[in-house]
Amino acid sequence: MTIARLEAAISIAGARRALARMFAAAGLDTPALDARIIVGHALGLDHAALAGAAERALGVEERNRIAALAARRLAREPVARIVGVKEFWGLSLQVTPAVLVPRPETETLVTTALAIIDREGARARPLRIADLGTGSGALLLALLSELPNACAVGTDRSVAALAVARENARRLGLAGRATFIACDFGSALAGDFDLVVANPPYVASAELERLAPEVRDHDPRLALDGGLDGLRAYRAIAADAARLIGARGHMVVELGAGQAAAVASLFAEIRPVVVTAGPDLAGTLRALHIRPASRA
Repeated sequence: MTIARLEAAISIAGARRALARMFAAAGLDTPALDARIIVGHALGLDHAALAGAAERALGVEERNRIAALAARRLAREPVARIVGVKEFWGLSLQVTPAVLVPRPETETLVTTALAIIDREGARARPLRIADLGTGSGALLLALLSELPNACAVGTDRSVAALAVARENARRLGLAGRATFIACDFGSALAGDFDLVVANPPYVASAELERLAPEVRDHDPRLALDGGLDGLRAYRAIAADAARLIGARGHMVVELGAGQAAAVASLFAEIRPVVVTAGPDLAGTLRALHIRPASRA
């Protein structure tokens, strides 16, 4: 059996198994999960409904829809691009070609930021948050979902990305506490923010072609390309850090693998700061926490 022609008598469960085998043979990382999501999306069924209808035979049009979506996945289009949504911090976010697909490791920034706020007993305070290079709004919206009295501003150079973030805020009922501005990271913002977060582009330009096809061919270059050494965006953010966090705020930025020392030094060159790097679940130093030395 091939993707182009699923068996006429195949059931929903059989289609999932067939896709999972083909995805595994193609070397995809999560074949069974990808198969479940794609079959469910093609049929308009959630996980529970898929299980309940597992033995139902598929019609011709249903088989064709599944085959068309499966062919896109075999061509290394990410599942989130195929279905148009990605879960982040338990939130369902729309994604388009204008935005980076949110990564699980980026949730480390949310965890780090909330831990900082909890140490200060500030969850109920009317916090001011900025998300530099917001993309889909993932970081900003995750934090607003946890901090009921906070308000946030998200910036991005891409007007199309800001439209996605605004729509995600609206769909999640958070638009009343979120503002979006077109600018380069923090260049159009005034301080003092209680918390600034950023997941900037940090891939060195020469490394872009070595990325996985799902990233290289589908994520916007604007959200990936960190310049010759991968540090271009960090320099811009560091230049604005003193103004943005003032004497009392905190900044948390995402790191690429092996970048902790270099990025920390960029911030230390601008003003006296205390810098702490924390790992993601894979043990990679992922979240860099910057605070004024006066707070130490």
